[in-house]
Amino acid sequence: MTSSPQPAPSAQTTAKERGGGGNAMALLVIASCQLMVVLDITIVNIALPDIQRSLDFSTTSLAWVVNAYTLSFGGLLLLGGRTGDILGRRRVFIFGVLLFVLASLLGGLAQNAGQLLAARALQGVGGAIASPTALSLVSTTFREGPDRNRAFGVFAAVSAGGGAIGLLAGGILVEWLNWRWVLFVNVPIGLLIALATPRWIKESERHPGHFDIAGALTSTVGMVLLVYGFIRAAQEGWRDGLTVASFAGAVVILTVFILIERQSRQPITPLHMFADRNRAGTYGMMLSLAAAIFGMFFFLTLFTQNVLDFSPLQTGLAFLPVSAVIAIGAGLASQFLPRYGPKPFMVVGGILAATGLAWLTLTDVHSTYVGSVLGPILVFSLGMGMEFVSLTLMALSNVSPRETGAASGLLNATQQVGGSLGLSILVTMFGTASGNEADKQVPQFLEQATPAERARFERTGDLPPPWVDEVLTAGISAAFIMAAIFAVLAALIAVVVIQVRPSDLERLGGKGLGPV
Repeated sequence: MTSSPQPAPSAQTTAKERGGGGNAMALLVIASCQLMVVLDITIVNIALPDIQRSLDFSTTSLAWVVNAYTLSFGGLLLLGGRTGDILGRRRVFIFGVLLFVLASLLGGLAQNAGQLLAARALQGVGGAIASPTALSLVSTTFREGPDRNRAFGVFAAVSAGGGAIGLLAGGILVEWLNWRWVLFVNVPIGLLIALATPRWIKESERHPGHFDIAGALTSTVGMVLLVYGFIRAAQEGWRDGLTVASFAGAVVILTVFILIERQSRQPITPLHMFADRNRAGTYGMMLSLAAAIFGMFFFLTLFTQNVLDFSPLQTGLAFLPVSAVIAIGAGLASQFLPRYGPKPFMVVGGILAATGLAWLTLTDVHSTYVGSVLGPILVFSLGMGMEFVSLTLMALSNVSPRETGAASGLLNATQQVGGSLGLSILVTMFGTASGNEADKQVPQFLEQATPAERARFERTGDLPPPWVDEVLTAGISAAFIMAAIFAVLAALIAVVVIQVRPSDLERLGGKGLGPV
């Protein structure tokens, strides 16, 4: 399928030509879309118990409420980014937002498990179209230099902090309304974004080209299998037959994808982007850091609700400082990037993230939120704010306008794959450590248990508090050790791989450069 170039109508003006207010409104529209998409990854988590009771999900099938979104979102990001390059980013952006709105409405109205899972998968498709296109619009709307640095800082803060905001919003909606509103809330927000986009965002030029159908199919199927393999491994173990088959299929299909891309004149993923050591290092860092941040949200949610006995709303409020400090870190990085370049913030950010995660390994059944959780998450969040703005900027540095969609799609894809892979590894660590601790706690429980407690344990296999809390915190501490290792790995990649040249600093400062 081909498309001819269609420049945007001359009557339309850029955000820059409309002045600072236009810039601010364009960024507000783009950041709101990214927040809506990222927030949806976590906002549903707090509603899962209510969804299970309402739609009669089994405990096993309930995981698919989250997985259906993750699979379609992670698997289609590359295709979504390329579609914006060819058809025009503004129109594709609007289409993705409206598809997300429709899917959210259908999900909120779902009457059975099948309807909800189909809607969640459709949400992932809409998010995969809108998210990489939103990042491309930042690159093409704002002049390279301080303006774009600030825009990337806001975008990165929203991307990194959206998970915490999702937990808070989910807690509020579930406690004050019901679980359906974690989906319905996207409808008015998405419609406002779609209506505001034509007014504040200029259409990008439609680059001549064709849809790489073979590349799109193989990349999508391969990534879906890869993401599913990680999710399956977290649930059933690495030796499970379907887990092994998924990974084997992913290797075969992604190998075919690489061969196709090497021979294609207009590939969906220009492989030459990996030849740039800075961009390749950026993707590696995103894989590691996504694993760390996904793990932090997942295990601290378990800890606050099960050990500290927080309600869903209290859990959401507990994560609110994460978003605020991430915004501070992103603001500091974007302000000083022209002077120092992104590498120092990549290194320091990784060290801060690792420090916060290592601090969290000290949590136990006697820990409190203020005494044991708040300090570590503030340190972690400051580092992640520095990291995300630097990674976003580096991933799109020196990329031609016609390839910004593919570059942003790759960055988002590595974040989703890294999060899924990392979480599966962390859950494996958690399971091993908690199992070892259970072997110690069960004899102690049986020595002190009443006959009724013994009978209940023999029937369910579940330890009661405080023994179960000991098991849970032992597993969580082990998981945070591995998460800290992931953050250290990201810092090492920044030290060894990332190189910032004088020309890069000139470009960050906007010296002598016009619009891109």
